[in-house]
Amino acid sequence: MLCPRPEAVMLLGALLTASLDPAGGQDSFPLSWEVQRYDGWFNNQRHHERGAAGSRLQRLMPANYKDGVYQALGEPLLPNPRRLSDAAMRGAAGQPSRRNRTVLGVFFGYHVLSDLVSVETPGCPAEFLNIHIPPGDPVFDPDRHGDVVLPFQRSRWDPETGRSPSNPRDLSNEVTGWLDGSAIYGSSHSWSDALRSFSGGQLASGPDPAFPRDAQSPLLMWTAPDPATGQRGPRGLYAFGAERGNRDPFLQALGLLWFRYHNLCAQRLAREHPQWGDEELFQHARKRVIATYQNIALYEWLPSFLQKTPPRYTGYRSFLDPSISPEFLAASEQFFSTMVPPGVYMRNASCHFQMVLNEGFGHSPALRVCNSYWRRENASLNSAQAVDQLLLGMASQISELEDRIVVEDLRDYWPGPGKFSRTDYMASSIQRGRDMGLPSYTQALMALGLDTPQNWSHINPSVDPQVLEATAALYNQDLSRLELLPGGLLESHGDPGPLFSTIVLDQFVRLRDGDRYWFENTRNGLFSKEEIAEIRNTTLWDVLVAVTNVDPSALQPNVFIWQDGAPCPQPRQLTTQGLPHCVPLTILDYFEGSGPGFGITIVALCCLPLVSLLISGVVAHFRSRERKRLQKKGKESVKKEKAKDGVPAMEWPGPREKSYPITIQLLPDRRLQVLDRRLSVLRTVQLRSPQQVNLILSGNRGRRTLLLKIPKEYDLVLLFNSDEERGTFVKHLRDFCAQWALGLDVAEMREKELFRRAVTKQQRGRILEIFFRHLFAQVLDIDQADAGTLPLDSSQKVREALTCELSRAEFAESLGLKPQDMFVESMFSLADKDGNGYLSFREFLDILVVFMKGSPEDKSRLMFTMYDLDANGFLSKDEFFTMMRSFIEISNNCLSKAQLTEVVESMFRESGFQDKEELTWEDFHFMLRDHDSELRRTQLCVRGGGVGDIFKPNISCRVSFITRTPGERSCSQKRELPPSEASELGGPGLKKRFGKKSPSWGSIQGMLGPLGLMVSASHSCRVAGSTPRLYTEALKEKMQRGLLAQKLRQYKRFVENYRRHIVCVTVFSAICAGLFAERAYYYAFASPPSGIAETTFVGIILSRGTAASISFMFSYILLTMCRNLITFLRETFLHRYVPFDAAVDFHRWIAMAAVVLAILHSAGHAVNVFIFSVSPLSLLACMFPNVFVNDGSQLPQKFYWWFFQTVPGMTGVLLLLVLAIMYVFASHHFRRRSFRGFWLTHHLYILLYVLIIIHGSFGLIQLPRFHIYFLVPALIYVGDKLVSLSRKKVEIGVVKAELLPSGVTHLQFQRPQGFEYKSGQWVRIACLALGTTEYHPFTLTSAPHEDTLSLHIRAAGPWTTRLREIYSPPTGDGCAKYPKLYLDGPFGEGHQEWHKFEVSVLVGGGIGVTPFASILKDLVFKSSLGSQMLCKKIYFIWVTRTQRQFEWLADIIREVEENDCQDLVSVHIYITQLAEKFDLRTTMLYICERHFQKVLNRSLFTGLRSITHFGRPPFEPFFKSLQEVHPQVPKIGVFSCGPPGMTKNVEKACQLINRQDQAHFVHHYENF
Repeated sequence: MLCPRPEAVMLLGALLTASLDPAGGQDSFPLSWEVQRYDGWFNNQRHHERGAAGSRLQRLMPANYKDGVYQALGEPLLPNPRRLSDAAMRGAAGQPSRRNRTVLGVFFGYHVLSDLVSVETPGCPAEFLNIHIPPGDPVFDPDRHGDVVLPFQRSRWDPETGRSPSNPRDLSNEVTGWLDGSAIYGSSHSWSDALRSFSGGQLASGPDPAFPRDAQSPLLMWTAPDPATGQRGPRGLYAFGAERGNRDPFLQALGLLWFRYHNLCAQRLAREHPQWGDEELFQHARKRVIATYQNIALYEWLPSFLQKTPPRYTGYRSFLDPSISPEFLAASEQFFSTMVPPGVYMRNASCHFQMVLNEGFGHSPALRVCNSYWRRENASLNSAQAVDQLLLGMASQISELEDRIVVEDLRDYWPGPGKFSRTDYMASSIQRGRDMGLPSYTQALMALGLDTPQNWSHINPSVDPQVLEATAALYNQDLSRLELLPGGLLESHGDPGPLFSTIVLDQFVRLRDGDRYWFENTRNGLFSKEEIAEIRNTTLWDVLVAVTNVDPSALQPNVFIWQDGAPCPQPRQLTTQGLPHCVPLTILDYFEGSGPGFGITIVALCCLPLVSLLISGVVAHFRSRERKRLQKKGKESVKKEKAKDGVPAMEWPGPREKSYPITIQLLPDRRLQVLDRRLSVLRTVQLRSPQQVNLILSGNRGRRTLLLKIPKEYDLVLLFNSDEERGTFVKHLRDFCAQWALGLDVAEMREKELFRRAVTKQQRGRILEIFFRHLFAQVLDIDQADAGTLPLDSSQKVREALTCELSRAEFAESLGLKPQDMFVESMFSLADKDGNGYLSFREFLDILVVFMKGSPEDKSRLMFTMYDLDANGFLSKDEFFTMMRSFIEISNNCLSKAQLTEVVESMFRESGFQDKEELTWEDFHFMLRDHDSELRRTQLCVRGGGVGDIFKPNISCRVSFITRTPGERSCSQKRELPPSEASELGGPGLKKRFGKKSPSWGSIQGMLGPLGLMVSASHSCRVAGSTPRLYTEALKEKMQRGLLAQKLRQYKRFVENYRRHIVCVTVFSAICAGLFAERAYYYAFASPPSGIAETTFVGIILSRGTAASISFMFSYILLTMCRNLITFLRETFLHRYVPFDAAVDFHRWIAMAAVVLAILHSAGHAVNVFIFSVSPLSLLACMFPNVFVNDGSQLPQKFYWWFFQTVPGMTGVLLLLVLAIMYVFASHHFRRRSFRGFWLTHHLYILLYVLIIIHGSFGLIQLPRFHIYFLVPALIYVGDKLVSLSRKKVEIGVVKAELLPSGVTHLQFQRPQGFEYKSGQWVRIACLALGTTEYHPFTLTSAPHEDTLSLHIRAAGPWTTRLREIYSPPTGDGCAKYPKLYLDGPFGEGHQEWHKFEVSVLVGGGIGVTPFASILKDLVFKSSLGSQMLCKKIYFIWVTRTQRQFEWLADIIREVEENDCQDLVSVHIYITQLAEKFDLRTTMLYICERHFQKVLNRSLFTGLRSITHFGRPPFEPFFKSLQEVHPQVPKIGVFSCGPPGMTKNVEKACQLINRQDQAHFVHHYENF
């Protein structure tokens, strides 16, 4: 309870009880008496809280709890309450009261009780004493399920109690504990104001002046559902001072009586005192009504109830505690229940008892009690006259006998809690007594000084012995266990027993004597002695006559007792016969009808990422179209001639494949050509006379299909729109065949058979697969089983395969070349010995044997014969030039005509043939004398199912290598890799970062190409005929370790390489886990009691724990995007402990972890929503007191209310939508296709944080906490953004713009004042002509010492393509005026650490070479100045498709080579376009390249002194050689930038090398 300071309370009491403002806030004339407060406070001026609303109940005797503090007693110590109710309170109705007490007296007692005490409000947190129904109970479990449990929630208690045995739990009284008319006027000032009309001192009425207004806000009237009809809501319920004043029409009628009586008094006073205002009239009327109510209750009703007269009033006793006791509540309420009849009569003033209309039953003599609870609409009670008839009927009806029996209307059909429409009132009352900790029956008797029975039969001789026996059996014959409530009922018969009488009389005497505002207290100034005497002479009869205007003779003087000779006797004592049956129990399913909607909602929320994915796909599609359009716009448009005389049709490609539109042309040179819808050539068939063409027409299904069979080609199946169109094509074909003397055989069959007989391209492919398998099986002497499995009908398939012949197109496709290539023409003409335009199995076999098994002389003779175009036995210079020209076709003509001429002249001159115009085969072979080994390894690379697997093991490999000194490049220095190390190249791929597989051995071989750059596999080297060793030094013998030791070593090296990452991730994860655990523990075990953990344990700990972790993650993820801060910090000592270069990776990791937690958070809330949707309102009001008010409606909100009608729910849905958009559009796949889409959607982070703040600020479950995590990172991030904004808005002029080949744009622009950067750093730019909001990151290619800044930007997307267009040179002679830029940066990354390693390896792929351009220039500049640097050697590996792609870099490398006097830089260029297309040609290009380097000391392709290789670099052997070249270096820095596939291979090689105890490779990488 409250413990204020006495001085302050006295002052406050004086102010609040001052007579100047009796209404507590409304101006009025001063009243001569002190107005009683509505809430009961300050009645006792020493103990102000006594009797106040919300005060605790005051026990008459010690509490009886299980633990002595608050835990209620129950089974098995005490009997099941339903069984006890059945045994002790069941009985037949129809026995009249022995004292002829009327029903009006019974319900007046209930009304007085509602004025004094209310403990029905459930307590918070919710605690339950549920009632388990015995199996087979006829009312609650007729089907014998055995699992029926009636919920019973414990009442609200004083939170200051229940803490120790000396301070046990006490319930709170929700109304004032005085006879002050709170059931009429309410228990608070605001409640009273809501009831008043503020006109004439009256209470507000509805449309009918005889009725108050309907119950509505702000009144918190109890609006329980009607258990008979299921009606809900406040409509039909009236606004009374008692919260449960509408429980039944009988209590309602008494409330209406006192409502009308007040207004009657106010009207009388207004007539007598016309000068009084509303407040005076109201307070005078209220004072008189309360006094009348007190007089009737104590001096008229109580003696009729107890048959005892209270002692004479001797005056106010301030030291007497009048507080309501829980024993009084149990005694009075339960005794009233035994007197309630099953029905209530209605009569008029002429003693005519009315028939009552019942819904679904017809007419009955009385209102059935069980069907009248919380009734909204009653046809028999819809007027003031009907209410009067009910009051008169109750005054004439005799109640049930005052004994132990309670009628079924209360015992079986009382309004139920929660989803149960009915419950057992007596079982609930027994549980309420246990909840209040009432003493046992014998304890109460002893405490009050009453005689205690010695055995069960002494309780009451009038009780049926069988009832006593049954009750005793439930208590195990232990009389000391008998509870107060059943004991008090058992001892009563005709009058309340001694126990109940003593308790009730004591309570009312204390209420009277301890009430300072009691009407008989002449010292309070309320009434004069004359007024007191007048009030003492007022009875309820007077009130009824005054209100109803009934003839006084129609009522007996004492309306609480019906005596013989009184007017209007009841027709008979009512029983259940002739009355409507009680509406049985119904169990409400709160989730009924919500299942599909809830499921759809959850599925819809889960589909948000899919919707976002669909949108991103559409956006990516349009961006791709735009990019293609821009790329096409930048190219020279080559217009195709529209096909002439073409016939449109649809081609059927085969079963389960979709037909597509084509155009067929019959060309004059005996060619049949098939074009697609873009008029690109799909297929060309060369017809030769006298070939026989078979034409099969379909004879059904519209006659629209035809099959064209041409020998040695796969079939062509055409579908036309109609028979007429097909006929047109057939006519053209007949004319075409007749013109060129081609045979045409026409047949007809059903369409289904036609499709079955067609040999499609797919079937032809299977035939060719067998063709190639057997071809290589014969050439390489492979067993038949190794050649691959064959179909079941293999013999027929083999015959088909061996007899089939390859067309020119199929031959070119098998080589991976185009049919029109010069090399294909030469090779095909050489192999086609019979000149029929097709290659047979034998012809192909002959040419393949030469390549696969022939000697170098055979291969050179074959090449000589191929290009001896005039077949004169000599190879002229022109023919040699043609041969070389055909070799470079695969490199996009990487050499110009002048360069090729220079190569040819150089080769002739080097071989001493400068004077010869023609070469013999011997001269030609002499020219290739230094490359015998290359020719020996030259093979034919043929595509086909399974072919690669057959011949790839025999591919030989050349080895590029690193030398200790320039010039040491002899074969004696080559080293063969151990088999284990070679197999590592083909072992399981490194699952880099997050688990993607790297290529298999076969694909690595394919990437390295036929030249096998730097790869040495034991098998392939044996085929090569020698064992290359990279260095002459002996290998160090290493001790073999066990598997466990190897794994431990690998783990150790991994930790050494990533220890900073591991520490940071571990610390961050530990913080997140700690926050999760703290919130989860708090809400599970330590939070203020609200019942939410008990209601949804898993949901609450999951949602609250993840909410804390997500708040932390989404707050501190901002720090990973503070680029300026990171750039600054990486230069401090913190860089030793924090991997700032991994900020973006850490950003992605946090984002992925946060989205996983967000999904778990959403799942937790989905569980919560489901549980809240099926939880009664009493529980929800405890868990969410600021949202829900328990008004008894018991119907929880539907799931959609939680999702879409609450601020947390709606913001949560929007957060999921925002996250789905941001995460999908930030995916690597989409980011590469639409950077602008990623850029724009990622700016939704502002909306994300706004929604998170709103989501948590509503405080549905907890007070806002997001700001605790968010404030500091947000301030840092805003500061970092302000730094960037200060730079962004500075316009920077472009000095020079140059369009370079391969779509590269070179921009050179002014260097802002004070702009300091390091080589390898990057900036973000926005072009003013393309919008000022879209920034893109690019690495600076200028060196720090240069006066201007430069960028090399490849046109890869729409923005960079438009940028290239904008900076295109002007067409006229005018001076170019370039659009200005916004610049943000510089920002640091790992590449700027190159100078911190003694040896650094730079690996650039594609446009990823840009950071190394800056580094190389910076290195050479510093070395030229003699600057002291830790870095002593740099190996630069440039991987490019063709050297023409980045010729601008070749210029930088050339500059580096000229200025690199100390041999700091070693450059290796890898041209990947020449890999694995046709070994013969790449062999010749290799020969030419080595010739150029030998003669001119520069590369044929790049013009640089750097070594040029053909294929892809194998990084692992390269790094191994570095370990031996620099054995004294402990750490080597590896910096790569390029496509993810390349950086993954570099990372894989570093990790494989780092498993060994040698030089450690530290890898920094960036992808684009």
